[in-house]
Amino acid sequence: MSNLSDEDYRSIPLNATLALAALVVIIAGMKAGGDLLVPLLLAIFIAVVCTSPVQWLHRCGLSMRMSAFLTLMVLLAFISLIGLLVVNSFSTFLAALPDIESRLYEQYWNLLNALSSRGLAINPDQINSLFSGEDEGSWMPELLSQLGNLFMQSVIVGLLVIFMLFETLNVRDKVSRALENPAPSLKRFSEFSLTLKRYLAVKTMISLATGVLVWLSCLIVGVEFPLLWGVLAFALNFIPNIGSALAAIPPVLLLLIAQDGGAFQAMLLASAYLIINFVLGNLIEPRVMGQALGLSTFVAFLSLVVWGWIFGAAGMLLSVMLTMTLKIALDSHPETRWIARLLGPGKRRLKDSRASDATLPPWRRKH
Repeated sequence: MSNLSDEDYRSIPLNATLALAALVVIIAGMKAGGDLLVPLLLAIFIAVVCTSPVQWLHRCGLSMRMSAFLTLMVLLAFISLIGLLVVNSFSTFLAALPDIESRLYEQYWNLLNALSSRGLAINPDQINSLFSGEDEGSWMPELLSQLGNLFMQSVIVGLLVIFMLFETLNVRDKVSRALENPAPSLKRFSEFSLTLKRYLAVKTMISLATGVLVWLSCLIVGVEFPLLWGVLAFALNFIPNIGSALAAIPPVLLLLIAQDGGAFQAMLLASAYLIINFVLGNLIEPRVMGQALGLSTFVAFLSLVVWGWIFGAAGMLLSVMLTMTLKIALDSHPETRWIARLLGPGKRRLKDSRASDATLPPWRRKH
């Protein structure tokens, strides 16, 4: 192992400074272009997930273009069905919102009076004036504007997914023609794409199972709008640490103030949320993914803060996927593999390491 020269030692601070400056420029660019990057990143993740059924259909005897077309049709039919059901449930929720607000306000007022009667220095009228808006109906135009923006973003994401999925059919040929020695690059790209597809597929299936179980739990307990809460649980399951807790707040609160609900039903539903997320998130997901595809708790929470600051609410939803994509990309190159290990969950026992090694591609196994 050769020793570093004096010039190499002197260049280390300069290289570190340049790397930090480049990182600041990249983050500032991502924050400024968030409106463009968020649909693009979401489309990339969906297209990567869709490549697995495309390859499965191709192995069954269909051409690649026909496989991509059938996959897109099934995805479009599934999203359209869920979208219609969610829109119908959401419209019913908006119709029932005034009654829900009145019941919530009544419970809120009773809580303030109860606290005031127990000797706490609380003035209900003063606290109520802090939350009373000047125009109570001003939120409706803003809501309609956000829904219209969401619809346009969904159309853009859908078109990007279509073009990206057909573009990935010949990406290997393009890389082979573009590089003089494509074998090492294609090997690292195959490793990266295989691991990323596995992670996204498992994470999506776990989130889908979470949504279905939450929907069934809401049906059994008797909370209103169960499909809406199931879709919310599916989406927020991509947010680490706090996503599951945020998804449980609206249905539990709604059941708590419902006329046929109460504290017992609300506790029952909260327990169902806790059991579902504990079993799927802490027992099944790590076993299916393996420790190699994990993040440390600190890194997961830090990614939530950083990507949320860069891209807003969409960044919080995509935080784990973005960080895992970065970790997989760093792990696919020998020179940056040490950074990927720093992002991981920590030291494992030798037995666990060998067990997870068996699930890796042949070129990544330790010999």
